[in-house]
Amino acid sequence: MPSSDSTNTILVTGANGQLASEIKRIATNYPSYRFMFTTREELPVENVEAIKVFFEKNKINYCINCAAYTAVDKAESEKQKAFLINADAVGELAAICNSHQTKLIHISTDYVYDGSFHIPLKEGAATLPVNVYGESKLKGEELALNKNPATLIIRTSWVYSSFGNNFVKTMLRLFKERIEINVINDQLGSPTYAADLAEVILEFIEKREQGNDFSGIVNYCNSESTTWYAFAEEIKALVNSNCIINPIPTSSYKTAAKRPLYSVLDTSKIKGWLQLEMPNWKESLEKCIGFLNDV
Repeated sequence: MPSSDSTNTILVTGANGQLASEIKRIATNYPSYRFMFTTREELPVENVEAIKVFFEKNKINYCINCAAYTAVDKAESEKQKAFLINADAVGELAAICNSHQTKLIHISTDYVYDGSFHIPLKEGAATLPVNVYGESKLKGEELALNKNPATLIIRTSWVYSSFGNNFVKTMLRLFKERIEINVINDQLGSPTYAADLAEVILEFIEKREQGNDFSGIVNYCNSESTTWYAFAEEIKALVNSNCIINPIPTSSYKTAAKRPLYSVLDTSKIKGWLQLEMPNWKESLEKCIGFLNDV
C-alpha cells in the first residue's frame, strides 16, 4: 500500500475498455492515489489540444494509456484511423507527459511480431507486424520512446476480462447459442487476464514511489501457452457446456487481417524487475469465469 500522505494522481485513458475497467475495479484498494478515468468521448487521445488543456488543468503524476484502436480486421481498411490513435496520438501523449514530468505507462501488443519464431519472444526479438493493427502499435511504441524515453511500454497478448468484448465472453455466448462451433487450433499464444495486468501496472507505480523506476519495453502475460482451440475447451469445461468445438486451421478461417501463428511472450524480464510469479492462464481463467458467474 502507498503511504497515506501520497496524493499522486493517476490518469487512465480508454476508461470503457477491458484493462481500464479492471483498474477501476481495484482502484479502491489504493486509497492514497487519486484516479481519473476518461473515456474516448471525454478525452479522445488523438485530440492533441484537448490533451494539452487537460494536462494544464490537472496535475497528472501517472498516465496509464489504455486507449487504442483495437479492431484488428477493420484496421486493414481504416489504416489512417488506426495509425492516428495507435501511433500519432501516442507520440503526442508521450511528449506531453514528458513536458509535465508525468510517468507514461503505455499498453502494446504481441501483434508487433510476425509469428515466425518458435521460442518465447523476448523484448528484443525482431518485430515485423503482419497486419495494420500491429504496424500501428509498433509505430506507437517507437514514437513514445523517441519523444519520452522514460515511457514504460507493456506488451501483452490475448487479453480477456469480465468487461468488454473478448474471446472468453464470445465463447460463453456461442456456447449458449450454438450446438457446434469451429475454433482455430494452429495459433499459439498466452492468454492474459486483464485483472492480473491491472495489478502489475499498479505494482509498477508502487515500485516507482519506492524509488525504483522502470522504462522501455517489457512483456506481460499469464504463464504457459495454448491454442485458441484449447483455450475454448478450457472455457467449455469450466462452464460445463455441451457445445461441440471443432479444431480448424487458420487457413480455413478467412479474416481481413493476418494473425501471427506464434506469439508466446517471454516474461523473464518483468519477473526479474518485480520479483513476481505469473499466474497460470488456467487459474486466471477460472477466476474470471467465477467473477462473471457472481455478477
